[in-house]
Amino acid sequence: MNGNMNGSSLKGLRIEYHILQPFPVTCLNRDDVGAPKTAMIGGTTRARVSSQCWKRQVRLALREQGLVMGSRTKLIKGLVAEGCKKSGADEESALRCGEKIEHIFIKEESQKAKSDEGTEEDVAQEEGVAKTDTLLFLSPSEVTKIAQAFMEKEFDPDKLILQKDQKKQAKELAAILGKAPSPIVDGLDIALFGRMVAQAAELNIDAAASFSHAISTHRVANEVEFFTALDDEQKEPGSAHMGSLEYNSATYYRYISLDLGQLSINLTGLGIEDATTAFTKALFIAVPSARQATQSGACPWAYAQILVRRGQRIQAPFETAVKAQDGGFLAPSKAELKTWIARQEKLWGSLYGKVASIEYGEDESCSIDTVISKTLQAVAGARA
Repeated sequence: MNGNMNGSSLKGLRIEYHILQPFPVTCLNRDDVGAPKTAMIGGTTRARVSSQCWKRQVRLALREQGLVMGSRTKLIKGLVAEGCKKSGADEESALRCGEKIEHIFIKEESQKAKSDEGTEEDVAQEEGVAKTDTLLFLSPSEVTKIAQAFMEKEFDPDKLILQKDQKKQAKELAAILGKAPSPIVDGLDIALFGRMVAQAAELNIDAAASFSHAISTHRVANEVEFFTALDDEQKEPGSAHMGSLEYNSATYYRYISLDLGQLSINLTGLGIEDATTAFTKALFIAVPSARQATQSGACPWAYAQILVRRGQRIQAPFETAVKAQDGGFLAPSKAELKTWIARQEKLWGSLYGKVASIEYGEDESCSIDTVISKTLQAVAGARA
């Protein structure tokens, strides 16, 4: 693969990761009461890890590879202020510039709600403003662009952002940022996971990666662990603290799709090979962080089938829960996944668009590095 590829040369081409990953005693992703998340599928309760949870860990794993990533934050003022200080602004001016940008993304609350007595109440928060729930995703180069634009106006925010209406201010900001920079150098996570800015659609970036919720391939029942803690200085017998927490064990099916056409558009055709390599490595090492100190869920992929295809995404539903075989769920899960994928290839016919299939976990000589190499070769062949 070379650095001159464009979106059209990869249009419709995707890499699909079908992964089986067993974990023993864990609580990888907790719900609002601290229990492992579950879902009802095919009439049976399954363990579940949300897509947001695993995407977060993939972003962190990308950072561990030394890549410079974007910042996804509500703390816009501090981010912009720091950029302005690096560009020569004093503390006060930098903060005013940061506040100006942050205010664009603060929703004015003027809604009226009727109370039980039928009278209207002002539901605006104190001083009539409330922060939106939206996190703004900016790359370091975009923060630098904003800071340099303020610098050209002598760090006077009112000389740069001229409009009073927030939507018009957002358009002014979009004009300052211009076309998104190539995120391979300072925001690969933005290129992979996309960005939505309700106030300025011009800043929206479609995600190249699509994550399913990871689900157990089999029925799961959460269990409760009762634990005690002893006081090292206590002289009387007995525990100093008692408690309980829920956990489960499961073999998860994970499905991730990487749209290479969209990724190429987001990266302006640059660095697709490096981005795909980094993303695959991050998928391989990323594990949700919940209760790692007490339950250490550190299990790698057990099996994966990586498909390079043209066409629609195809995800295995595991609608019928597999039953344990030879003492575990991995073997029947693997057999079910292989059978299901082979069946889809027959049923989809010419629409299946298969370019290549690479297996991980069957042949010990096929490491994750080999998987990546074979995947990149298949993509390069598809473009030829």
